Amino acid sequence: MAQISLRVDDEVKKNAEKTFDAIGLNMSTAINIFLKAVVRENRIPFELSADPFYSETNIERLRESISKVETGEKTLTEHELIEG
Repeated sequence: MAQISLRVDDEVKKNAEKTFDAIGLNMSTAINIFLKAVVRENRIPFELSADPFYSETNIERLRESISKVETGEKTLTEHELIEG
């Protein structure tokens, strides 16, 4: 058997252990389940996504807005940034 050593944020590890414990698994078993799913499905077994700002839909909307500004159909207005 191979041994894997990795670094994980303390809080993430603690919360993951609580979750695994609640479903009757230890960390090693849970990670083995994940790795077996990767091999079986030949992919990460859940969806990964990027920042929605860079989605094709949003980029297309931004292109349309830029085009309208360039043709004079629309003007730029200043607004306060909303911090999340």
